[in-house]
Amino acid sequence: MSLHHTTAPAAPASGSVPEVLAARRGLSIAVVLTGVFVSSLDLFIVNIAFPELARSFPDSTLGDLSWVLSAYAIAFAALLMPAGSWADRSGRKRAFIAGFVLFTAASAACAFAPSLGVLVAARIAQAVGGAMMLPSSLGLMLPLFPAEKRGAAVGLWAAMGGAAAAAGPPVGGLLVQADWRWVFLVNLPLGLVAVLVAWRVLPEIRDSSRSAPDVTGALVLAATIAAVVAAIVQGEVWGWDSVRVLALAGTGAVGLAYSVRRILRHPSPVVEPAVLRIRSVAFGDLATLLFFSGFGAMILGSTLFLTQVWGHSVLRAGMEIAPGPLMAAVCAVPGGILASRYGARWVGFAGSVLFAVGGVWWAAATAVGPDYASAFLPAGIVAGIGSGLVLPSLSGAATLPLPPERFATGTALMSMCRQVGLALGVAVVAAVLGARPALAEFHTTWLFMAGCGLAGGLAMLLIGTDRGPAPAPAPAPAPAPAPARP
Repeated sequence: MSLHHTTAPAAPASGSVPEVLAARRGLSIAVVLTGVFVSSLDLFIVNIAFPELARSFPDSTLGDLSWVLSAYAIAFAALLMPAGSWADRSGRKRAFIAGFVLFTAASAACAFAPSLGVLVAARIAQAVGGAMMLPSSLGLMLPLFPAEKRGAAVGLWAAMGGAAAAAGPPVGGLLVQADWRWVFLVNLPLGLVAVLVAWRVLPEIRDSSRSAPDVTGALVLAATIAAVVAAIVQGEVWGWDSVRVLALAGTGAVGLAYSVRRILRHPSPVVEPAVLRIRSVAFGDLATLLFFSGFGAMILGSTLFLTQVWGHSVLRAGMEIAPGPLMAAVCAVPGGILASRYGARWVGFAGSVLFAVGGVWWAAATAVGPDYASAFLPAGIVAGIGSGLVLPSLSGAATLPLPPERFATGTALMSMCRQVGLALGVAVVAAVLGARPALAEFHTTWLFMAGCGLAGGLAMLLIGTDRGPAPAPAPAPAPAPAPARP
């Protein structure tokens, strides 16, 4: 099947797609953004709760506790591509709601987990829900905007990730003052309301012309990504030359070779080769992996620096980190508009340079003595502004050139690169800082952050001349709408 063949979305129960978009567009956008915010918030808020988890499970080792974070990252990254392909074929509304329900139920299980083992299992279930929800979100949102305004839509979508990054540290710091379980309970009211609204207002969008998915290829690709991310995440804990890490790396290499062969030969592969032959998509995904390696280093490095070198409390550190991500959220929508007007490559490159400047500033200005106003805060704001320009540029480059029925698959591929990049950045920080982090090691972390930012910016320049957003498919005759379900 040609990549650019399009089919009309299935008619929703309540009427035609244009009627739904006209009457419920605002609510549809709001509920999709809520899903993005909740799933992104979880990535940042749980990190803040980590010290309290250690106190609640005193018999567990640091390696055991690390699986609260690692299990989520591994499962989330591994399942994004299969989930995105399934959403495109079976229906994005179905995938989004099912993912949100599972994510909310798993959050409740996390909050009431009686043991560390149950908590880790619930975190894996959370990751499954998030992996179903996130690829569907942008795929549901972009068709709600005309083609010429999809740059702003991508900026709005990216802004929610920035808002979650800004809210995560201070909100997490406040919640853990009461109990770490509130970090998970906060998802319940948002999830319940969002699911009910989504069921009522979201239109269903699918590509019913696709043949049966490659289940074997999806399972192998998921296992491959899980092995690679597990090797990165656990490398410092288990030892980079340990048998377990080498076995995971070997499994990843074999799985990657098999996955590439399967993708090239199967009639309905998990990743269509035509997607990766689009220059903007390929280099946008590469830039995503590189940039988020630096972003992961920034988030973890700044938290550890403020708490371990300057000795600030978790709550104070969260409040001090927040201005940078807040600037990213504020600048993301203008960044998306600028990227749509002047090209993602140039706006993304400019943002990457600003992000790198923030890292170099931290490396040059921070000292053992606290100097937040002149050393830490300005660099964080500069890096945040840069992130606000980069995030929508990355999302736009990796998704907008695709036809609308591939938005979920494109979002999944980009999100997978983001997760692998974050895991790589965290692993590098853990290796650099070691058991006794000192100021010089943190300066190395900031320089690594800057190097990744610049590398991502150079990858953005390689995407070439931007093509405009893929045109929306012309409405095709649709079958008579099914009776509305209660």
